Amino acid sequence: MPGRPLRSLATAIVTALIAASTASAGVQRPDSACVAFGAGGVVATACPQATAVGVRVLEAGGNAVDAAIAVGFALAVTYPRAGNIGGGGFLLMRSAGGDELFIDFRETAPTAADRDMYLDADGEVISGASLRGCRAAGVPGTVAGLHLAAQLRASMPWEELLEPAIRLAGDGFPVDRHLHESLVALRPRLDAWPGLSVFYGKDGSVPDEGEVLIQPRLAATLRRLADSGPEDFYTGATAAMIVEEMHRGGGLITAGDLAAYRALVREPIHGSYRGRIIISAPPPSSGGIVLLEILNILEGFDMAASGPGTVETIHRMVEADKRAYADRAALLGDPDFVSIPVERLISKEYADARRRTIGHDATSAASIAPAYPPGAEPEETTHYSILDRDGNVVAVTTTLNGSYGSYVVVSDAGFLLNNEMDDFSAKPGTPNLYGLVGGEANAIEPGKRMLSSMTPTIVLEDGSPILILGSPGGSTIITTVAQILSNVIDHGMSAVDAVAAPRLHHQWMPDTIYCEKDALGPAVEAGLHARGYALKTRSPIGDAQVIEIRGGVACGVPDPRAGGAAGVTRSVRSNETNRKER
Repeated sequence: MPGRPLRSLATAIVTALIAASTASAGVQRPDSACVAFGAGGVVATACPQATAVGVRVLEAGGNAVDAAIAVGFALAVTYPRAGNIGGGGFLLMRSAGGDELFIDFRETAPTAADRDMYLDADGEVISGASLRGCRAAGVPGTVAGLHLAAQLRASMPWEELLEPAIRLAGDGFPVDRHLHESLVALRPRLDAWPGLSVFYGKDGSVPDEGEVLIQPRLAATLRRLADSGPEDFYTGATAAMIVEEMHRGGGLITAGDLAAYRALVREPIHGSYRGRIIISAPPPSSGGIVLLEILNILEGFDMAASGPGTVETIHRMVEADKRAYADRAALLGDPDFVSIPVERLISKEYADARRRTIGHDATSAASIAPAYPPGAEPEETTHYSILDRDGNVVAVTTTLNGSYGSYVVVSDAGFLLNNEMDDFSAKPGTPNLYGLVGGEANAIEPGKRMLSSMTPTIVLEDGSPILILGSPGGSTIITTVAQILSNVIDHGMSAVDAVAAPRLHHQWMPDTIYCEKDALGPAVEAGLHARGYALKTRSPIGDAQVIEIRGGVACGVPDPRAGGAAGVTRSVRSNETNRKER
C-alpha cells in the first residue's frame, strides 16, 4: 500500500520551523540555523567545522566523494569521540547516472586474535578486556577506505582533500559546547590513560568552550598521509608508531597485520518499501538486511491509517524489530567467514511469514527462535550525508566503537585507536558484560571483520534519490533509520519532522521497549503496558544526518539531539577552472 503523498519540501521546512513552538511532546526540531536547503550541494554532519569543510570542497568544484573524504578526515580532528583514522566504517555512493559503490573499511581482528582471547582460565569473560587498552583494538580501516574511494571516484587530488583537516589540527579550532561536555565526562579517565592528554591542557585542564584545541602530532600524521598516501599508515612511519604502541600496551596488531589490511568493494543491499527503492549496507554490516526485514514486515500493515506514535503503530514496529534482530544475531557475521542467507532474509515472502506470527499483544522474545540476542554495541559512531551539484550522493558511517575508542592514543601520532574487538562475540552463547548473548557467526577469528549495525542508506523514488541518511547509536542505528523512513513514507512527514520525532528501540533481548524521555504520552504508555510490553526510558536515541531531495530542492537536516549542522553550497567553481589554477 502506498504511503501518504509527500508535501512540498519548501512548504514542509517553513511549516516545521514556524510550528516549533507547538511541537508535540518529545519533539525538538533543529535550530533553523542548522538546517540548510537549496538547489546546489548539501552536506550534513555531526560537527559544524566538518560540515564547513565539505561545503568548501563542493564549492571548489569537488564531487560528493571528494567532500566525503575531506569530511572524514576533518571529523578525525574535530569529533574525536567518534571521528577517526584509527577506526573503520562503510561508504555508500550513488552517482547521478545510477552507478553504485559500496566500500567496506571495517576493522579486522589481528592475526594473533583467537575466539577465547577475552576469557579467563575458567572460561568466563574477563570484565573490560575487550573494551579498553591495546588488546581491544582491531586493525584500522578508515585510511584505506577513504583512499580507495579517492582512487575510484574522486576528482580532486588526495593531498588537497586532507589539507582542511591538517589545518584544523595544526592551527586548531574552537571547542564547542558538545566537545567541552564530552571532554569533561572523559577527564576522570586521564590518570589511567595518559595518552588522552592530547585533548587537555598541560595541567590536565579541560578546554573551555571557545578555547582553541591544537593537535600538532595529529597534524604531522595527516601531513604524512597527504604526502605518502595509505602506505604511510600501513607500512610506513605511522605504521611503526602503531606497532610501537602495541608493544607498550601488550596489544596484538603487528606490522604484518597492518600491511595486509585491505578495504573491500562489496555489492550494496537492495530492497523496496511501498514503491521506493532502498539501498543500504551489506554484511559485515547487519544494517541493510535488518532494515529491509523490518520494512518488509511493516509493508503488510496499513501504517498510514494507524498514524504516528499510536499504540498500534508502535506495536507493529516493535514486533518487526524483534523478529529482525533475532535473525541478525543468529545468522549474520563477516560474509568472508560465514554463509548468510541474504536473499531469504530480505524477501517479501519471508517477511510475510514473520508478519503472520504477530498478534494483538506483545510476542514473548523467548518464543521468537532460534536465535541469539545481539551483543551490545557502544554507540559513539558518526554518520554524514552529502549531495553534490550534479546529483551524486554519498552516505558514510564511521566509528571507533565506544566513545573515544579503546582510550589508547598512538603516542607519537596523536590519534585514538578503536575498541572494535568488543563487537565480536567474546563467548558465543553466554551473556556478555551487558547481560546479552552473542552468536557463533560472530565469534572471533583472525582476519575477520566484526559484525556492525552501521546503516548508511539511500532511498530512490522514480529512479532518483529522495533521502540520504544514517545514524550512530550501536544497535539502535537500524531502528533509528527505519523509524525515519516510516515517518517520511508512511506518515508524510518532512525530513525535519521525521528526524525530530521521538524514537523507540527494541532489539529482541532484553525484552524491553527503550523510549526517549517524554516520547510517549500516558495513554500510549498505558496501552502498551496493557498489551504486555515492558518500557524503559533511556538517553536520546541516534544522531541522524539526513538529506531530503524534492523537486530540485535539497534539505540537509541535522539531528536536534546533538550538535550537528548542515550546509549548502552558494557558488561552485568548475573543476576545469581549478585545474588551470593549480
